[in-house]
Amino acid sequence: MPQAIGDDVFRSRIRVYWEDTDAGGIVFYANYLKYFERARTEWLRAAGFSQQQLRVDRQVMFIVAETRVRYLLPARLDDELEISVVRIDGGRVGMGLAQQAWRIGDDGQPQQLLCEGEIRIACVDAGTFRPCRIPNDLLDALE
Repeated sequence: MPQAIGDDVFRSRIRVYWEDTDAGGIVFYANYLKYFERARTEWLRAAGFSQQQLRVDRQVMFIVAETRVRYLLPARLDDELEISVVRIDGGRVGMGLAQQAWRIGDDGQPQQLLCEGEIRIACVDAGTFRPCRIPNDLLDALE
């Protein structure tokens, strides 16, 4: 995994539900992107910012500009997963994030790396979808 900026790794836990799986009880591959999105939303919330607040009060949104995902092992129905978010680079308009999905073992600890990816997000004006600067206080909170 790429090197993080700082030592901060954000972790969020989710459960795999029936709706996440195919007929064999295996998580459908595209759902890992949903899990990564949920973790990024909780990462922002933990920093004191909600996606809705940014859109309504600041007229800015984050969009996914690029993804690269590697699938290693399948997650299954009822698995508990830990999804991590690590900032690996950043600028005034966008940033790169490394994310991983781990299966949680019976001891409550991450045990198997299932999927990992690099996601590039960009800040855009909520009305025009044109690139814009990330608010300074948000940048400060994420560093």
